[in-house]
Amino acid sequence: MKLWGGRFTKEENTLVNQFNASISFDQRFYRQDIRGSIAHVTMLAKQAILTEDEKYQIIAGLEGILSDVESGALEIDPEAEDIHSFVEATLIERIGAVGKKLHTGRSRNDQVALDMKLYIRDEISALDALVKELLQALLTVIEENLETYMPGFTHLQKAQPVTIAHHFSAYFEMFLRDRSRLFDIQKRMNTCPLGAGALAGTTYPLDREYTASLLDFDCATRNSMDSVSDRDYLIELCSAMATMMMHLSRFCEEIILWNSNEYQFVELDDAYSTGSSIMPQKKNPDIAELVRGKTGRVYGALISILTTMKGIPLAYNKDMQEDKELVFDAIDTTKGCLSLFTGMLATMRFHKEIMKKSAMNGFTNATDAADYLVNRGVPFRDAHGIVGRLVLYCLDKGLSLDDMSLEEYRAISPVFDADIYEAISLKTCVEKRTTLGAPGPSVMKKVAAKYRKLLES
Repeated sequence: MKLWGGRFTKEENTLVNQFNASISFDQRFYRQDIRGSIAHVTMLAKQAILTEDEKYQIIAGLEGILSDVESGALEIDPEAEDIHSFVEATLIERIGAVGKKLHTGRSRNDQVALDMKLYIRDEISALDALVKELLQALLTVIEENLETYMPGFTHLQKAQPVTIAHHFSAYFEMFLRDRSRLFDIQKRMNTCPLGAGALAGTTYPLDREYTASLLDFDCATRNSMDSVSDRDYLIELCSAMATMMMHLSRFCEEIILWNSNEYQFVELDDAYSTGSSIMPQKKNPDIAELVRGKTGRVYGALISILTTMKGIPLAYNKDMQEDKELVFDAIDTTKGCLSLFTGMLATMRFHKEIMKKSAMNGFTNATDAADYLVNRGVPFRDAHGIVGRLVLYCLDKGLSLDDMSLEEYRAISPVFDADIYEAISLKTCVEKRTTLGAPGPSVMKKVAAKYRKLLES
């Protein structure tokens, strides 16, 4: 059964019907569609637009459809135009003419807008739960590695020593912001479009605020044209997921590097790696590479929906049907990547001694050598030049700053004394950085406690 057709004299072309239909992807709305319909008829009865008996018959019929779809007793008809027509046709088939009153006072435009909002609201909660799991896995690593040294990088060059806790804390902050974006989107989108009709409301005396409250919305939407043509929340969600995937991709890129033979900082669990069909020695970081690759897919959804929406006049246009497959795929992709990445992270093993040794090489303590001179009255710019000459000397001799003798230090600057070795030790370089945001274990312990409190709140 189609929800339209009275003014048509010809059957719809088969190819047109297939091109127009959305049942193949919007059938995932069946719970939300039925929930919205139950709220709608409850409101219609409250407003005496339906009788109480009609309300009970329709609700019982809708609940039966939901139960049967959930149990598998009822299959969604792939020949139906969309999930809305399938539910309504099945209802009429089961309870008769009273089922034809279900659609009183609403359009498919406000119905699909409602279904999408209900669905997205549920999916945002699911995404949030996955981000929270990832944050918990990150926090475990942070708390266990407050004094596990590693090199910090800029330009992929060793820069200064940090800790695993400090490095992973940077990603914790990123995913914390991702979570806050999801919260903001859910708060901003939580207005109910049902009752907006096709674009200009209805002459029926609907109580839209009552419907909104039944469906746990903060309020009803204030403009019926915007109600059916708003897709901002989907664009915001795709943007938030694209940002989230960018963070995952950056993290994956580092893990791929760290897992290489050249770095050997980490070893991925066998369950999150694959082998080669020809090279028996290979253990490939395929999950990390796939997450990195799938980031472009989520970016594509964002660009596609922005492109779709950019030229659409008010109010509803069929172009907007394109939002669903794009958003559904982006959500499924992001959820899958979050889940797999969390598992990979939680089972990853650190080669702590290799990381520490790497931090000790590459002159990551050069800045601290300059600070040593500054603390003894040498202007920073002069200190910078002196340490630059030290590094040049070490490169020529194949030494590190820790390997140089005191005589070699003093040959370049007489300001150096025996305490230079303690001043540039890995432990000192990290531990004396105690300002908020720095890698010192004392401050990182406080930061980790705040993270724990945030996750428990």
